[in-house]
Amino acid sequence: MPTGQTVPETTLTDPLSIGGVDLPNRLYRAPLLECAGNGPDAVETFISELEPTAESGVGLIFQGASIVTPDGGCAAPNMTRVSDPAFVSELSTLTDRIHDHGSRIFTQLAHGGLRSMSMWHAEYRKRHPEAVQKAVSRPPWQLRLADRAGLIDLRPDVMSTADVYELADAFGQAAGYAVDAGYDGIHLSGANMGIVQQFLSPHYNDRDDEFADGVQFLLAVRDAVREHAGSVPLVTKVPVETASPPFVREHLELEESVDIARRLANAGYDALVPVEVSVYWDMSVIRGAYPRRAWEATDLQNEYAAVFGGRVRARGVRLLNRLEARWYDREPGWNARFCRAVRDVVDVPVLCEGGLRDRSHCDRLLGESCDLVGMGRPFYAEPRLGVRLLDAGERALCESCNNCTVPQATGEPGRCRTPAIVRERARLEKEGVYDRRSEK
Repeated sequence: MPTGQTVPETTLTDPLSIGGVDLPNRLYRAPLLECAGNGPDAVETFISELEPTAESGVGLIFQGASIVTPDGGCAAPNMTRVSDPAFVSELSTLTDRIHDHGSRIFTQLAHGGLRSMSMWHAEYRKRHPEAVQKAVSRPPWQLRLADRAGLIDLRPDVMSTADVYELADAFGQAAGYAVDAGYDGIHLSGANMGIVQQFLSPHYNDRDDEFADGVQFLLAVRDAVREHAGSVPLVTKVPVETASPPFVREHLELEESVDIARRLANAGYDALVPVEVSVYWDMSVIRGAYPRRAWEATDLQNEYAAVFGGRVRARGVRLLNRLEARWYDREPGWNARFCRAVRDVVDVPVLCEGGLRDRSHCDRLLGESCDLVGMGRPFYAEPRLGVRLLDAGERALCESCNNCTVPQATGEPGRCRTPAIVRERARLEKEGVYDRRSEK
């Protein structure tokens, strides 16, 4: 570049490619729980959830975590399974609708491992008394203690080497079905205490075979995806467990996680999503305010009691939720530092999410810490948020109050439950703010 010429700034509206798939801009919808299940209305549920986001101009949509096995592995109610090719083929209607608006859609593949519902969901355990949880190795003592105290129901089925390869192949088969249905790429759920994080984490992985190195599981998944789905773009979250409670001594430190990211990029992963999490499924992922309105909702009290094993236990979970809301730093863009460290050592796109709400903040992060920026909960509040971010450069309405998240433990769909936000969205809709400028 000639002396004195400045490098052009990267903005949210600039195009980018991931693994050869062209994106019209650098805004993505982070994976959320669509709670679509596998019933007769599943496809329409996905369309109603995701098409408005594509219509609003968002370049990349990550469909929420879908389970790759025909049984077990669901970490929350009403998650969708993608182990049946006949069902997945019906989702071509969804992918066609997303493509009609010029957007791209990747599906996120997942398995809960120890985090599966049979461990924590009391009503589910009653209906499935035989259920066990796939385990990387013997669970850590903290979970065993919680099991003895009756707080959870731990029934680990420690996978053999052959079992691990079989699970990796299940990811690959699901990826193949997704590509056949028109999905543009695959995103692995690599955090939130799912099975991928359990392989990577020293808190969970005490194996003595080749999978003692948790990256080997991700390489086995890569091989299976390439076998069943060809050269489809492959993305994964990469966790760093620095948000773990102080009584957890063994967890992924920053340097370890950066090295994991480097190895995955060198091994052919097409993009990475670095995220700071805990070793447990807690508010380190959905940081923000204590969701008082959701916990006090009179229509959900019986549901909470059924899920958590009685009203007393539900109050205990509520108290823990209140403490976590105070514990975790909620500064918008809390993953930016980790993203920047990863971006320094890889040559693939780095995606940043975590409390981002403001267009100007997104533009500052691009080029400095990441290559794409994503939002999750704001799309519950504004499904057509892309218009205001991309066209008008405004701020999302979402205030991270988390009233949308807690009810999902009961199987409720993700939606904004904060009246002031709902009213403001209604006002904006009435004024036509969410209409694309090209349509006005």
